[in-house]
Amino acid sequence: MMRWVYWCGWHLFGSAFRGLFGVTVRDHERLVTRGGVLVVANHQSFLDPPLVGTLYHDEMWYLARKTLFRKGVDWVYHSWNAIPVDQDRPDMASLKTIIRLLREGNRVLVFPEGARTHDGSLGKAQPGVGLIAQKAGVPIQPIRIRGAREALPRGSARIRLKKIEVSVGEAFRFSPEEVRAARGKEGYQKLADRIMAEIAAL
Repeated sequence: MMRWVYWCGWHLFGSAFRGLFGVTVRDHERLVTRGGVLVVANHQSFLDPPLVGTLYHDEMWYLARKTLFRKGVDWVYHSWNAIPVDQDRPDMASLKTIIRLLREGNRVLVFPEGARTHDGSLGKAQPGVGLIAQKAGVPIQPIRIRGAREALPRGSARIRLKKIEVSVGEAFRFSPEEVRAARGKEGYQKLADRIMAEIAAL
């Protein structure tokens, strides 16, 4: 069940994506809809978080820049399950929150690249997503977004009516051997690279 504030945002964005961008979703049936799931997607636009959120019919959690949580509007982000993250100085507190939510059976969206693309190409994953995957031990759901950058590019405030397509990959888990071998930044980076490869394959 969705809380009313979340439902309002979900309904508003869902209608906009269908009406303005004619969003198509490939392999929707692959979505894992029960239990803790780490949803990972490439990052093209500010449209990406609500776009992925509308794929599901219940609530999920998102990461949002700490600077967005200004007094007077911060309640909206909290109501939409946003987790504040300091992009300039990432801390373990945010990572621990994400891991806890996943272990408790929640769905959390993470963009492995950490920032929106400038030119549409896929960037390198950050090791933090590998750490999250290793510690949480939940299924990983890869998603590939196309067209969102053309609809709302980085650095622009003008929305363009461009077609958006979302491809859903098969959820996967790391093997026990991969999990045991992932220690330190290099180990987490290997897991992050594997996650990014799954997204790139879509």
